[in-house]
Amino acid sequence: MKNKYYDLVDQTFDFPQDEFRTEDGELYFHDIPLMEIIKQYGTPLKISYLPKISSQIQRAKRMFNVAIAKTDYQGTYNYCYCTKSSHFSFVLEEALKNDINLETSSAFDINLILELYEQGLVDKTKFILCNGYKRMPYLENIVGLYNEGWHNVIPIFDNENEYYTLDKMLENPAVPMKVGIRIAAEEEPKFDFYTSRLGMRYRDIVSFYEEKVKSNKKFQLKMLHFFINTGIRDTAYYWNELAKCVNVYCDLKHVCPELDSLNIGGGFPCKTSLASNYDYEYMSEEVLAQIKNICLNREVPEPNIFTEFGSFTVGESGATLYSILDEKQQNDRERWYMIDSSFITTLPDTWGINQRFIMLPINHWDCEYQRVFLGGLTCDSEDYYNADSHANAIFLPKLQKDEPLYIGFFHTGAYQESLGGYGGIQHCLIPAPKHIIIDKDEDGEYVTKLFAKEQSHKSMLKILGY
Repeated sequence: MKNKYYDLVDQTFDFPQDEFRTEDGELYFHDIPLMEIIKQYGTPLKISYLPKISSQIQRAKRMFNVAIAKTDYQGTYNYCYCTKSSHFSFVLEEALKNDINLETSSAFDINLILELYEQGLVDKTKFILCNGYKRMPYLENIVGLYNEGWHNVIPIFDNENEYYTLDKMLENPAVPMKVGIRIAAEEEPKFDFYTSRLGMRYRDIVSFYEEKVKSNKKFQLKMLHFFINTGIRDTAYYWNELAKCVNVYCDLKHVCPELDSLNIGGGFPCKTSLASNYDYEYMSEEVLAQIKNICLNREVPEPNIFTEFGSFTVGESGATLYSILDEKQQNDRERWYMIDSSFITTLPDTWGINQRFIMLPINHWDCEYQRVFLGGLTCDSEDYYNADSHANAIFLPKLQKDEPLYIGFFHTGAYQESLGGYGGIQHCLIPAPKHIIIDKDEDGEYVTKLFAKEQSHKSMLKILGY
């Protein structure tokens, strides 16, 4: 009778997979024996596997370059990393090994870039795309960067006021500042509102350029940007929004010859299920094919393409490991496994937006399984996890007397630390877990490094004024 946990996974998914396999009932993540990691560092534990960052960047570059060749697309492809996905130094250091550009969201991002420059990790030829609603400190930092010779910094106007403010701040530039405009995309029908709060309305963009920017020698409009919250998906909604955006680009190109770049934002998904079947190659090719087709019909040269992949870049490099502390049978149908941390503090997306991650046991794959609910340590009723992305249920091995059960949430490398308030106050004062970095040495063997110890009570109390 096939009633072991491995049998369940084997019957449900195509398994093993590129990053997951088992050996002697224990899980390996990118050929790393996670039980050995747990024995060395304990749980709860955050893991960042650096080689995955580079492999994702190279994968996207390869897919878009193949798509360019297949479609005979005449523009270039430019990969930007969206820093807000993870600002950690080790993430940027790894990503920048791959000849990429950067996208920023706030004033402090510019300070981060200057720090990278001081370390010799970026130079002034990089494209720095400045998105977001820009308060004065952000605009001051952008102008400061530009005045220091960063002539590929491109502030992307969210609204007309940003243009007016920059115009006053920028005095007699040696060369015109390159700028962009963000389109306020229409949201998916099920959204709570119709149009994105970010960007300028479709119908206002051409007139804004002709009346304000065109005659201003300080600026050169080079980029049109749009982003869809649902990401790059094979849906009628996405293709319709893409077509609208490209048509605006064509309208603008007819009156603005120097415009040459289209920034389609982020949106390549991070794998959140063993059953994931997203066709990245098809979507890369189809995006370029549709842009090319519209441009040909409108007699406009194809634009250079920029993307801002964040979750795709760093998400699959992360993992979060827990141990099961106890089993609680609360009624005839609900059996709880209590973890040694909190979902609210370590994986805030699980309760904030009901995000699902790949969840697998680390050990006991050769044991029988049962349906369970996972509960966190805080007193909050929302501190739980009760469903996978492929099924409205969770199954895990039954607990054994001789060894604790350990579980892992995988592809958690994007946004969780910043949303959870890394290094700050945590809900119910649950400490932030230990964080390690895993890399490969010259011989291809994995090496580990402690990035941060488990948060101490002293650091929390100091923040609180004690």
